[in-house]
Amino acid sequence: MTKCQVATQAGTTNVGEVVSIRGSVVDVRFEGGLPAIHTLLRAGAGDRVAIEVLAQLDARHVRGIALTPTQGLARGMPAQDTGRPLQAPVGKAILSRMFDVFGNAIDREPAPSGVAWRSVHHQPPPLVRRSTKSEVFETGIKAIDVLTPLERGGKAGLFGGAGVGKTVLLTEMIHNMIGHQEGVSIFCGIGERSREGEELYREMKAAGVLPHMVMIFAQMNEPPGARFRVGHAALTMAEYFRDDERRDVLLLIDNIFRFIQAGSEVSGLMGQMPSRLGYQPTMGTELAALEERIANTDSGAITAIQAVYVPADDFTDPAAVHTFSHLSASIVLSRKRASEGLFPAIDPLQSNSKMVTTGIVGERHYTLAQAIRRTLAQYAELKDIIAMLGLEQLSPEDRKVVARARRLERFLTQPFFTTEQFTGLAGKLVSLNDALDGCERILADEFKDLPENALYMIGAVDEATAKTKGIARPEPGQQSAQEAAYAVDDA
Repeated sequence: MTKCQVATQAGTTNVGEVVSIRGSVVDVRFEGGLPAIHTLLRAGAGDRVAIEVLAQLDARHVRGIALTPTQGLARGMPAQDTGRPLQAPVGKAILSRMFDVFGNAIDREPAPSGVAWRSVHHQPPPLVRRSTKSEVFETGIKAIDVLTPLERGGKAGLFGGAGVGKTVLLTEMIHNMIGHQEGVSIFCGIGERSREGEELYREMKAAGVLPHMVMIFAQMNEPPGARFRVGHAALTMAEYFRDDERRDVLLLIDNIFRFIQAGSEVSGLMGQMPSRLGYQPTMGTELAALEERIANTDSGAITAIQAVYVPADDFTDPAAVHTFSHLSASIVLSRKRASEGLFPAIDPLQSNSKMVTTGIVGERHYTLAQAIRRTLAQYAELKDIIAMLGLEQLSPEDRKVVARARRLERFLTQPFFTTEQFTGLAGKLVSLNDALDGCERILADEFKDLPENALYMIGAVDEATAKTKGIARPEPGQQSAQEAAYAVDDA
């Protein structure tokens, strides 16, 4: 008599027997009915090994991918059909907590009580429930709201390496979302280093934004199955707050490429033939199943900001191409701007958003955004001349362009609430109207007599006048210290 038959006679509902283990791929034989696709099986000592069914091989066998390490699992061991798919906890009690892909608390606190459990496999909201109106999602950050406005219920890609302020920017967005829009933030770490997760948790706690956010991680040392499903678990939590609580949700995913990479590993382990450059043939479908759940509905919106890694800086890579097709805005962080102290270090010429059209943001905003980009692009072209010949060799009109561009660059910096303890500068939340008004007045040369530093790290543009009291004004006809340093800065 097999272990499967013994377990069945003992009264267990549906128990199979492990017949094959190849890394994370486990085959199980069932004498009774086969479990459905996406069903979770439990095996090993103390049911510690979780297996998700991905294929029914024949009338008796299923093949699944282990979401946990398979050490200690052996052929002939019983595998119990739980009768349900992988589930995630939902409810108000999950706020301020950190979870793994199974919904276990990993913040050294007791398990949350009073939570409900829902399947991580949901269909995107039907078209009839989606909002067809394109709305701008205001972040309170000038550089984003003016040049690369985010879409409410849309998806934005955040491109940046280490040390350019990516985490600080995400933290500030979470702070603004919670403090000023009464929303909820969910951070999903896919293939994150455990060090980064711990640091982010500590920073969020210190910044005071943890009570209104949820964090869920599948770290890079976990099996590909866990990394492949953690995004679905995070979206299940986000959908609860959108549909049941009717609140706006800010979903931060770091890094969406790791989701594609995990799917590629799962596909290879399952024995599927790879597609171009080794990616899984079902990559487009898998990414769309995740991305299409991020939507703006009649009850609320899930707005996603996703860190995107581009392999070898090749934007024709299939992973990058498929990801870009879902994004409504791309925010590029520049290491050069970070080294100059221009924070947030957003590169205005490389960043873009599909929301910058007259039909969505309006004629004034569109015209101003184009004028700002044009001015900054002209300044970028003149930098080589300034470095070689100096500012004096430029025509009077070009000097005006340079002065406007440098003042715009400094005005688009902003002190953050989440960095007050480090900079000593009070954080500023700037409305879109104030940001546009400041840019318009700078382009009209209203502040040409003020030193550049008067516009650095302020909120609304009127603060520049008050700030000039502590900054020496240049004498008429003389260059300011900043203008005299053009050649040094730009060389």
